[in-house]
Amino acid sequence: MNSKLDFSVLLDPVYRHWIFDGIVTMLQLTAFAWLLAIVLGTLLALIRMTQNRWAERAVSVYVEYHRNVPMLVQIFIWYFGVPTLLSPAVQHWINAQRSEFLFAFIAVGMCMAAYMSEDLRSGIRSIPKSQLEASRALGLSYLQAFRLIILPQAVRIALPTLISHTVLLFKNTSLAMAIGVAELTYATREIESQSFRTIEIYIVATSIYLAISLLIMAAGAGLQHRYRIKAR
Repeated sequence: MNSKLDFSVLLDPVYRHWIFDGIVTMLQLTAFAWLLAIVLGTLLALIRMTQNRWAERAVSVYVEYHRNVPMLVQIFIWYFGVPTLLSPAVQHWINAQRSEFLFAFIAVGMCMAAYMSEDLRSGIRSIPKSQLEASRALGLSYLQAFRLIILPQAVRIALPTLISHTVLLFKNTSLAMAIGVAELTYATREIESQSFRTIEIYIVATSIYLAISLLIMAAGAGLQHRYRIKAR
């Protein structure tokens, strides 16, 4: 057996196409899941801060479920379980709309929304209540006060943990391969099974994941630096 590394296998046009498509699908999955996570996470944080006992309990149950059940299990529930609750017509429509991708981004986004809601809630709780009271005294509604005064500050405070969870979300998209989403990890496995160049292809995939993770962290560091300059 030849133990030397040989990356020439990646010169095959078919393999290069698979890798490129896998990267595109991975980034699309990350973008859709992140949008769902940040929107839903913000909504959950706002609901939890209303001090309504039943609303707080409902959100708390949501957060605890998604933080304590493995994400892969949640993906399987969405992909194999949820469709059985729908009508045949709806199932047929979903299957025609890249159901694997759809359920993967919903599962990942809803799971990460639980983490991001806690990040934002911590940021909100660190802001003095007097700011909300002053905003209400100036005539702003509850939602206006949160949107214009409280939430922008909370985001700046929670930015480090939001960035960390964004990177975690990005990495967890690789779990979508389990239901057939042709993202980078799926493409890597397919190339490895056909070329038998295990080390080479996984080195390439690892390098791509590392590079994108570092780019996300660098972008987050740039945002933090920008906010620090504005705060001076």
